Amino acid sequence: MLWIKSFHIIAVVCWFAVLFYLPRLFVYHSLSEDKTSKERFVIMERKLLRGIGTPSMIVAIVLGFWIASYADYYYSQTWFQIKVLLVAILVVYHFWCAKIWKEFRADNNKRSHVFYRWFNEIPVLFLIAIVCLVVVKPAL
Repeated sequence: MLWIKSFHIIAVVCWFAVLFYLPRLFVYHSLSEDKTSKERFVIMERKLLRGIGTPSMIVAIVLGFWIASYADYYYSQTWFQIKVLLVAILVVYHFWCAKIWKEFRADNNKRSHVFYRWFNEIPVLFLIAIVCLVVVKPAL
């Protein structure tokens, strides 16, 4: 079980690294004006999203439910239900990032760097909430 938890934590850390860094790349990508820079950002974003982000997300979710299956009483606890909801919203955020990447790839970005600077802060709030729920396990 400790191996499963270890790999779950590693996958979560990798996934969050992508959720923090990919929108930051969007900030710089939205500011780039020359074709070479835009092409470079598309490649970097693709490798980050598809090479690290999506696999890490899948592993984190699978291992998370595996861990929860050993403590099936979690499913009836409010803190765990909120955590699962927050993770589901993060999955939506992840796929929103993929959609944004596709817009950049098609050279069809319509948002400013200011939008992406705010967009970049969303996963921080989720990380704080999820870690607090998992560690404290508040009786809600």
